Amino acid sequence: MHKLMSSLLLSALAMAALPASAEIVVIVSQKNPATRMFSEQASQFFLGKSNLFTPVDQPESSHIRAEFYQKIADKDPAQVKALWSKLVFTGKATPPKEYANSAEVKKAVAADPKAIGYIDKSAVDDTVKVILTLP
Repeated sequence: MHKLMSSLLLSALAMAALPASAEIVVIVSQKNPATRMFSEQASQFFLGKSNLFTPVDQPESSHIRAEFYQKIADKDPAQVKALWSKLVFTGKATPPKEYANSAEVKKAVAADPKAIGYIDKSAVDDTVKVILTLP
């Protein structure tokens, strides 16, 4: 019984240590005419399949980046990196510029009407427009 309780306690502590899922939003500049977008559309820009928007990315090692690509394209960071490596090697696309955090992504998107980025919903303010919310 004591072992079972210890095991349950360890499991509970391990789950508590995992980062909570954030509500991620896809954003554009207030100057951009877009008002809504579907996940499938947004994934086209972040996976180099369309150049209608200029994607802006979070740091490669960030939790929000891994969660974003999982939600929007069902891909893990290694799959996304491999995809971009192939596109760059063949000269078909340039990978998204990386910024240090949500505040920097928001600032870059706000300044460029063609930019599209993703941030934690809690970082949204009136400098950008939310066009997609990922649960």
